[in-house]
Amino acid sequence: MIGIITDSTCDIPESLLEQYGIIVVPLTVVWGDQQYRDRVELTPLDFYQRLARDPQRPTTSVPSVQEFEKAYDEATRRGADELVILTISSAMSGVYQLAVSFASELKIPVEVIDAKGPTMSLGWQVLAAARARDAGASLREIVEAVETVRKRLALFVSLDTLDYLRQGGRIGEAMKWMGVKLHVRPVILVNHETGKVEPVGLARTHKSGVDTLFDKFADSLKGLRDLHVAVLHGNAEPEAESLAERVRSALNPAELLIHMTGPVLGVNTGPGALALCGYGEAASG
Repeated sequence: MIGIITDSTCDIPESLLEQYGIIVVPLTVVWGDQQYRDRVELTPLDFYQRLARDPQRPTTSVPSVQEFEKAYDEATRRGADELVILTISSAMSGVYQLAVSFASELKIPVEVIDAKGPTMSLGWQVLAAARARDAGASLREIVEAVETVRKRLALFVSLDTLDYLRQGGRIGEAMKWMGVKLHVRPVILVNHETGKVEPVGLARTHKSGVDTLFDKFADSLKGLRDLHVAVLHGNAEPEAESLAERVRSALNPAELLIHMTGPVLGVNTGPGALALCGYGEAASG
């Protein structure tokens, strides 16, 4: 039996975590002198509501080794004798290195996978692993299935400001925008080869930012069919629903999820952010 462990940045809806028996290791959100386990002691909604009123900005840290031990104990309790551990990009966090170190001490076969991205970039790979496992795949076949999905992934994010990315230290090549003084809305992507943030463009209005987000995402999936798409938002549900309807109408995805991004990603993207993340099963035709 193959157990699947991931971290709390995956942004997979709770219903799917339960359906596939995926075990989640929470990162830590540090707010002043308080620490919260991501999505356990601090919900996404509570996080964004506090972020809007609290002048003090939170930070994040990797999980404790004890959290990985709890996840391992839970997996073995369920009967796992092999493990797949998938984490947020190693270029964005130290979770991957921690997972590799932890896995090296285990007595059962373990594959640790760097998802090369956050949120549903990680989430779609986790779901691919779970679905491959449930279809009877071996450990090596699961790794191959995940790699196939990663090569087809696209993640674009429209932000209200660069401030959160800058303060969180996740700005990457978007640093070139630091001299821009006008009130603009940046659109970024995650490069799933390097695992880093890259700039896409600057929009003058919220609408043009969302349009750029959608157009870039749709272009990146041209030629693929059976699309799996997630619409993600920083406590902006009405806008996410509207964007999801646009995705349904224009792209006709085989699977469409709408979900609020968790606190750890929210620390770096801020309130009001919108994102599209997805991949196609195979080339059309």
